[in-house]
Amino acid sequence: MKKLNIYFTAGVPKLEDTGKIAKLIQDSGADMMEIGIPYSDPVADGPVIQDAHSLALKNGMSIKKLFEQLAEVKDSVTIPKVLMGYLNPVLQFGFENFCQRCAEVGVSGLIIPDLPPIAFENQYGEILKKYNLNFTFLVTPETSEERIQYLDSLSSGFLYAVSSSSTTGNANAVLKNEDYLNRLASLNLTNPVFIGFGIKDKSDFENVTEKAQGGIIGTAFVKVLLENDDWETKGKAFIEGVKY
Repeated sequence: MKKLNIYFTAGVPKLEDTGKIAKLIQDSGADMMEIGIPYSDPVADGPVIQDAHSLALKNGMSIKKLFEQLAEVKDSVTIPKVLMGYLNPVLQFGFENFCQRCAEVGVSGLIIPDLPPIAFENQYGEILKKYNLNFTFLVTPETSEERIQYLDSLSSGFLYAVSSSSTTGNANAVLKNEDYLNRLASLNLTNPVFIGFGIKDKSDFENVTEKAQGGIIGTAFVKVLLENDDWETKGKAFIEGVKY
């Protein structure tokens, strides 16, 4: 069974919805979740997730608040929870302090796209290990095989394979890049490969996971949260529609 990983931005549609959404994702059959830490300049994200970041910040979301919310659902939401964010806010919070809080509230791993691998090796990897946190690096169709293997060797949990070189939610993203997916499958990587960026529905999910172990859906799910007052019903139906 291929793994379904659902991303959402913490603090939308309303500040206190984070725990409710986490529970909904688990109860709808997803295998894990990525929780986005709102940031004022989310450069890798497309307009939908940028809007979610802006709304979350306007709602008053902060890292401190997010940890409080995750502490509340620590025992009821038991599928893996990965925090995804940019390096600057994490450094402002204090990297070790951040990792310690992650461990305390049941977070299993981190994705920080703008953390350079060399800094990870020299400075941050040991801290993550100390708190038993996985760390996931991203690769793209342009990443060389040698570098893919290097980033895989640093990663734990899974390797995030960006489907195409674009921002999240780009409608023109080339999802089924056969050469790329075949190349990833042939490399005998240590970590399971999860494909992300541009997966909108069940057929996309099935397509990209033919040769990968999982798929990540972000923009399409965040859209459901932002555009529907009855997002709980719609969100559940959306996830179940992809998974089953």
